[in-house]
Amino acid sequence: MIQPFGATSTTDDVLAGVNLSGKRILVTGASAGLGVETSRALVAHGATVLGAVRDLEKGKRATAPVQEAASASGGAFSLIELDLASLASVRACADKLNASGEQFDVVIANAGVMACPKGKTADGFETQFGTNHLGHFVLVNRIAGLLKSDGRLVNLSSAGHRFADVDLEDPNFERTPYTEFGAYGRSKTANVLFAVAFDRRHKARGIRAAAVHPGGIQTELGRHMTPETIAALSARMNATRAPGAPEFQWKTIPQGAATSVWAAIVAAANEVGAQYCEDCHVAVREQNPDARYGVRDYALDPIRADALWALSEHMVGETF
Repeated sequence: MIQPFGATSTTDDVLAGVNLSGKRILVTGASAGLGVETSRALVAHGATVLGAVRDLEKGKRATAPVQEAASASGGAFSLIELDLASLASVRACADKLNASGEQFDVVIANAGVMACPKGKTADGFETQFGTNHLGHFVLVNRIAGLLKSDGRLVNLSSAGHRFADVDLEDPNFERTPYTEFGAYGRSKTANVLFAVAFDRRHKARGIRAAAVHPGGIQTELGRHMTPETIAALSARMNATRAPGAPEFQWKTIPQGAATSVWAAIVAAANEVGAQYCEDCHVAVREQNPDARYGVRDYALDPIRADALWALSEHMVGETF
């Protein structure tokens, strides 16, 4: 029977009765918020999870509950260093993973930054595009051979993709006026397009890729947002809600991580492959700029996905 998962479902709801013993999963951004909860839920059901984190010491402290859950369930959890804002770090992480030769059933590209002031990564890319998209683009493509034939890639996108399409002509805001949420929107659209392109290139091997929107959650990701910005965002979403629709509510972290876990483990592969998911279901296409749900057509455009892939290869100097 299909379970009626939705906006209030938690990771424990989604994984109820699921045994993940023998499954090996990579989760980036495992030292905060959704990454910690995603890892905890997976190991609590017997999975072996490798958490990729920028700061290993912080990661050890933040993931103590994950280690406890792993000990209690027979799962396992360990950490590996990864700074997505440095391609040298990304490549070193990928080299280490490839050298070990251990395969993954799932990769959850969870790490990211949000609405930060204009800046550059170590390689000179605009911070949000470089971290959220290009870092994961290089990491995932370099370790694609480690994904098992029935494996999955889950990219953490956001409803923020509705703020902006990717700009293939000016990805680093060299000519375009920079806005924090505009840059965030570009990077989150890129996360969806990457899933679309990766899915097409690997589905013949049985590997499927999806993008997910976790929902509105207050975590470390919003560290650059002031209380006034957060209040204004909530007010805007309530002001534009459809007649009869409920008021906007922040999700808990277990509710926010549920869609990642659902798309990675529970949903049928053919259901989520090359799709954008929210609230534990595949999102509808929705072009209304005031809608609080759905995915824009431009984020699922396979031609645009291939164009972004080619641009990304050019920017990082590698062909995949």
